[in-house]
Amino acid sequence: MHHFPDEPRVPEQQQATAAMHLRFEDVSQNGRVMLDALPHGLGPAIWVKLLQASPIATLMSAGVIPILTRLIIEGGDGPIAAREPLQLRGLYQLAHTVDAASEVNRLVLPMWLSATARRSRTYGPPPPGAGEPIQVGRVFAEHVFTRPFAEASARKVLRFESPELPAVPPERYTWRSPEALMGLPEGAEPFDAEPTLDPVAVAFGLDHTDGNQHVNSLVYPRLFAEAALRRLAAQGHSTSVLARRVEIAYRKPCFAGTRARIVLRTFAMGGALGALGAFVPDSPEDAASAAPDARAYCYIRTLFER
Repeated sequence: MHHFPDEPRVPEQQQATAAMHLRFEDVSQNGRVMLDALPHGLGPAIWVKLLQASPIATLMSAGVIPILTRLIIEGGDGPIAAREPLQLRGLYQLAHTVDAASEVNRLVLPMWLSATARRSRTYGPPPPGAGEPIQVGRVFAEHVFTRPFAEASARKVLRFESPELPAVPPERYTWRSPEALMGLPEGAEPFDAEPTLDPVAVAFGLDHTDGNQHVNSLVYPRLFAEAALRRLAAQGHSTSVLARRVEIAYRKPCFAGTRARIVLRTFAMGGALGALGAFVPDSPEDAASAAPDARAYCYIRTLFER
């Protein structure tokens, strides 16, 4: 029903543990960790502990950067208290993809993260099973190596020029088209016959950006969830739900000053509510037709549960 890549077997130097403290707003009123809190664990568990002193850091200093292209976040069990730190386990792999002729066409950096915490509550009496460790979520992050600051013809990276890394990592990675997220998941019953245009235009400002000089990757699922809840409410569904799974495939970034629109399609699946869609440029052509095309900034699919 949902795709979450299996964790590979990797050497010890490609896996680590860490702890992460939460903000008060990172835990919902029913004690579940908010989805957008979980990817922050990639920092302490992988980027800092594993990659900061690795050959990958040397590549980055030379302008070869792993760019985030796909993010899958799944929420887990609860409740936990907002003061309860998360225990993280992270790992990464180097791999490659091939084209139809079996030629290498990408070098990729996939990451996996799982988070656990002790069952607890922020306020009130302890819940049943208080103190036991529970899995509160997991993250998969896919990156493609590129030279973003080079001339267009030199941006693609097909080999590592490092004596500490294989020229082409031997592991093969299966590439999934970003546009595939516009398809209904198996077993879904659509509320909309086709994707529809959300009436609220998105006007990105500096508040949406980060040090990478563009809109932060976690802004898109947050804004998309708001659009999905508006659409579900207009269709007469309760919005007393929490996003528990999101998958987003990034094609090109937005910047402060960009205006975009959200096209989306809502559905029900297994007692849960969901939405899929895309961020597209805000233009008269898109207002006339809600069908996303190759100009979409990103594609996204979200599932809500009570």
